[in-house]
Amino acid sequence: MATLLQITQANKHYGDQILLDEAEATIPDNLKIGFVGRNGAGKSTLLRIFLGEEELDSGDVIRHPNLRLGYLRQHDPFLPGESALDFLMRDSGQPDWKCGEVAGEFELKGSYLNGPIAQLSGGWQTRVKLAALLLHEPNLLLLDEPTNFLDLRTQILLEHFLKHHDGGCLVVSHDRAFLNATCDHTLGLSRGKLVSFPGKVDAYLQFLKDRRQHDERSNEAVMAKKKHLEDFIARNKARAATAKLAQSKSKMLEKLEFTEVAGDEPVVRIRSPKIEPRKGIALRCKDVAIGYPGGRQIASDISLELDHGVRMAIVGDNGQGKTTFLRTLVDSLKPLAGEVRWGHGCQVGVYAQHVYTTLPDNQTVFDYLRKNATQGTTDQAILDVAGSFLFKGSHVDKEIRVLSGGERARLVMAGLLLSKHNVLILDEPGNHLDVDTVDALIDALKEYAGTVIFTSHDRHFTGQVATGILEVRDGRVIAYSGKYAAYLAKVNEEIEAGERELANERKKLPAEVLKARPVAKARTADAIRQELATVEQTMAELEERKRVVDEGYTTATEKDMDRLYDEMMAVTGELAEAEEKWAKLQEELEAAS
Repeated sequence: MATLLQITQANKHYGDQILLDEAEATIPDNLKIGFVGRNGAGKSTLLRIFLGEEELDSGDVIRHPNLRLGYLRQHDPFLPGESALDFLMRDSGQPDWKCGEVAGEFELKGSYLNGPIAQLSGGWQTRVKLAALLLHEPNLLLLDEPTNFLDLRTQILLEHFLKHHDGGCLVVSHDRAFLNATCDHTLGLSRGKLVSFPGKVDAYLQFLKDRRQHDERSNEAVMAKKKHLEDFIARNKARAATAKLAQSKSKMLEKLEFTEVAGDEPVVRIRSPKIEPRKGIALRCKDVAIGYPGGRQIASDISLELDHGVRMAIVGDNGQGKTTFLRTLVDSLKPLAGEVRWGHGCQVGVYAQHVYTTLPDNQTVFDYLRKNATQGTTDQAILDVAGSFLFKGSHVDKEIRVLSGGERARLVMAGLLLSKHNVLILDEPGNHLDVDTVDALIDALKEYAGTVIFTSHDRHFTGQVATGILEVRDGRVIAYSGKYAAYLAKVNEEIEAGERELANERKKLPAEVLKARPVAKARTADAIRQELATVEQTMAELEERKRVVDEGYTTATEKDMDRLYDEMMAVTGELAEAEEKWAKLQEELEAAS
């Protein structure tokens, strides 16, 4: 077992905030490690340090000479107009058959593989990035919140990928179900210290809880003994007959030691809105079609009734219409056909990305909460709720314009819980929330007497909260009769069936592969030079086109500016692709000479 990465005596500060304090950690080549800690603890910073994008204030990062890092890129590395197959071949330098084979592991086939990558959803583009990772054959993967915004099917494909990956992994994630499924070891970061634990994240969290309880009980026993000794000394030190014994007890008292127990980290304690339970129908949809005016219809023939008190999970792959359905329910989008009707007395509160990204920038945290609180709510009650979401002291006077995405998400949730909504519509409520906060939200929603309709990619959250399931798939919204665990099993079976089919197809590949490989290796230096000359000619032509377009800007009318801009972007993309191909051919020429 080789050590691929090691960090020793590491220190990192941002102003007064201590992220790493004499931190130590070792990452070997054969472990899959879940990396956990509070928001802002420094997990992403440590990943950037490992990647060489940031430096430690002091300490060392030791990298094995054979380390091949693979990092799941958050930005889009794609060129205009290219397909997934084009990108994989350009990025990896591998032949088309190899790229197609690896892409198949992520169900990238047909138009998904050969059509324009720009037309793929974010989840499908992430699959392309994962295939690119695998083609580079890294021996250590660094993944930062890889499941954010991934649908269930892609999450399971990613799980299968990690389980079968031969190298090591360091995975930053708040998704406990994902970490438990993929990682057998845990690395925790708290108050600048790194703790390595030889077990899954659930076992690690229980270990922390048990250790704290043990230390507290130990300190209680020491405190009781201390009090007993102090009482004995006070009663006997003045008496000549017992003074010597009292002196002995004083020495025992001096030797007593308490175990240091770090103060509790701030914890969100979420109280669900106190409302009167209702009975009957909360929501009725009749022959509803959803989509966008002037655009395509996403789903139709939606007819359903939901009772008060249900906690309904909306599930389905990305791009199937889950968020569109929720927005139609709250009248953020009008139905293309049919009728959506809420029951009498329903007061609907909404938590969604389009809500917390459009908050009034000039309001403070306290102003926003006071405006959203039920009439008659005292300032102290507002401050209590703000504090439960970690807005304490001067933080309540922060303007919304300076809040992070996670802080805005918590603020909107706090505002919902100060109002008296008896229906909550929640679109990905766990995004931007750490493990402890998600658990607190789970407990609050389970205690809530109202109706909850939500989407979530977090399987742990959905499994704990949902009492019913609506699946959005193939243009329909249909109630799923089983429990969430059964739905997960069904999706997993579908994926495994696809993987078996892919395995059977691979059995037919060896003959084709044997034919393909000699052709690639048989290229002579002269043939490579001939292709190099062609690429250099193409680069010269593109440079000339770029120069002409650039000169055109000086005399262009306002009407021509958009056309010239599009042309410049296209030429720049083609030139970058040609330059990269030229560099790879140079490497191939050196190897063949």
